[in-house]
Amino acid sequence: MTISSPRQKRDPEETRKRILNSAKKEFALKGLAGARVDTIADRAKANKRMIYHYFGNKEELFQKVIEEAYLDIRSAEKKLNIVQLEPIEAIETLVRFSWDYYLKNPEFLALVNSENLHRARHLKKAQKIIEVHEGFVLMMKEILNRGVKLGIFRDNIDPVQLVITIASISYYYQTNRHTGSIIFQRDLMSPEAQAERLDFNIDTILRLVCS
Repeated sequence: MTISSPRQKRDPEETRKRILNSAKKEFALKGLAGARVDTIADRAKANKRMIYHYFGNKEELFQKVIEEAYLDIRSAEKKLNIVQLEPIEAIETLVRFSWDYYLKNPEFLALVNSENLHRARHLKKAQKIIEVHEGFVLMMKEILNRGVKLGIFRDNIDPVQLVITIASISYYYQTNRHTGSIIFQRDLMSPEAQAERLDFNIDTILRLVCS
């Protein structure tokens, strides 16, 4: 009796991952309006029918990409386990992480910019993202409280304001690197400039929080 070779089974989870990765690149490059489902499907080696099956439509796919982008950065931060570090080391580690993550994941910056153009209408539907960030703020509050008890941090620092500031000093520099390099007549992304900027970011944040 001839035994037929087993057919390769479809892997729905793998297909979804390929579609999301493809969509992330397309949305980061062209935004929600300019992105094409055909391009996403071709890059993912899928077809449009599968995209609509898993994600509904382009709008819902964009929402999922935005959600995943925020979950990815918070997940990577969680692995740092900064709550176990000494307060100053924890803050410095987070500043370094933010700089490096933005540098290695420019698509994240592009997606955030795109979502802001849409007034965060997709994030408003993502309760899980809100809950994750609430946990992140509580972690920052705990680090600040420990620093205050040790007499090294100023009291009454708003953890939300600190989180925004840590993000912004790296975010603005990197999203404006092209215009900034022209305006200030220096290569803002040369290795020397990057190292100088990271040192400046760390020094700025520590001066802000230290007593």
